[in-house]
Amino acid sequence: MSATLTKPVTADELLAMPDDGHRYELVKGELRMAPPPGWEHGEIAMKLAGPLYQHVKNNNLGVVFAAETGFKLESNPDTVRAPDVAFMRRERALKMGRPSGYGSGAPDLAVEVLSPSDRTIEVEEKVAEWLEAGARMVWVVSPKLHPVTVYRSLTDIVTLTAKDKLDGGEVVPGFQISVTEIFG
Repeated sequence: MSATLTKPVTADELLAMPDDGHRYELVKGELRMAPPPGWEHGEIAMKLAGPLYQHVKNNNLGVVFAAETGFKLESNPDTVRAPDVAFMRRERALKMGRPSGYGSGAPDLAVEVLSPSDRTIEVEEKVAEWLEAGARMVWVVSPKLHPVTVYRSLTDIVTLTAKDKLDGGEVVPGFQISVTEIFG
C-alpha cells in the first residue's frame, strides 16, 4: 500500500482559487476549511470593528481590516491566516503599500471571535502563529462565555470580563471599549 502525496498549496494558489462558498486558511501548505460564521459571530465582530475603525480613522493611526482579510505569515510552505478584525499601524501600512495579494507578515492587532466550530487547540495555534509572525497583540473574544482574552505574548495573557474595559494599549493608542458593549 502506498500513500498519496499531495503538493503543498501556495498562498498564490489560494488567492486564485474560485469562490466555492467556503472559507479557507492555509497552514503550512495545507488548506483548512471552516464553515461561515453565524449571526452572533458577525454581530460581535462588528461591535468591535466599528468603534475600532472610527478611532483609528479619527486619529490617523493606520488601517483596520474587515473579516477574512488574509495575511501571509510564513513561506515554504505557506501559511495564510485571516482574523475576524485586524489593525496595522500607519507606518507599517505605508511601507507595505497595497499588495495585490496577501499582506506579508502579521497585523499589529489580530482579533479572533470564537465560532461554535472552533476547537481550543486550533485557536491556541492561531494565537501563537499571530504572535510569532509579529502581531503585537491578539484579542480572542468568546460569544459563549463573554470574556475577552488579551495576548501580548504567550506568557503575557489577561482575561477581561463584563466589569472591565478592553483597550488598545501601545498598539492602538487611546482605543477603549467596555467588554459589556461588545456583547450587549
